[in-house]
Amino acid sequence: MVLWVFGYGSLIWNPGFYFDEKIIGFIKDYRRVFDLACIDHRGTPANPARTCTLEAREGEVCWGVAFCVKGGMEKEEAAMQYLERRECEYDVKISVNFYKEDDPTKPAVTGVVAFISTPAKEANRYYLGPAPLDEMARQIATANGPCGNNRDYLFLLEKAMSDIGHEDGTVIELANEVRRVLARLKEKKIAASLISFSSHLPRLHLSALTETAFNKKALLPKFLLLLLIALQVVVLIN
Repeated sequence: MVLWVFGYGSLIWNPGFYFDEKIIGFIKDYRRVFDLACIDHRGTPANPARTCTLEAREGEVCWGVAFCVKGGMEKEEAAMQYLERRECEYDVKISVNFYKEDDPTKPAVTGVVAFISTPAKEANRYYLGPAPLDEMARQIATANGPCGNNRDYLFLLEKAMSDIGHEDGTVIELANEVRRVLARLKEKKIAASLISFSSHLPRLHLSALTETAFNKKALLPKFLLLLLIALQVVVLIN
């Protein structure tokens, strides 16, 4: 017996289990969607992350990596036990045909295992379902968990798909929207810091300026305070 597992999310760049072979290819009639909650890796129950599952869609293809585990039942069981713990949010294991680019009509491997979610909240409590692009982006931009933040998961997937030579338009679109959300959050943070600093600035009464007011020693403390504010803004921007 030989175990084949299809990786279409974080398994692509971080399989986490011993394998003997991997090949790049695709499966048919499924597409990658960000409809599954993660509450123990890159999210929490209060602020769940959005991670990938597969959605059945006739005519679609989903590129990824097939991992092969050889060497007997013991190695296969060890790999499967690891995957079942890691992929605990997925409630279904399906068997799919896996194709390679050089022969898209004949399966390169049959019986490849893929972990997916039932597309119904009643069947799988981790299933979030679809949402508008901007809503998903806000959720991914702000979710964090014990293993890191949700946005890194998305950006790493974007890079992994590029690395295997098959970028995913849906992933790219969502990643770019998350970047826009992060930019807006950064701008708000800078604006809030400026407001906070400005509230502590002494008021300058320009109409009452005299020759003494232009004395360098008198202006020096105010100049240093303004310089400190400018440096703080630079730190926030970077």
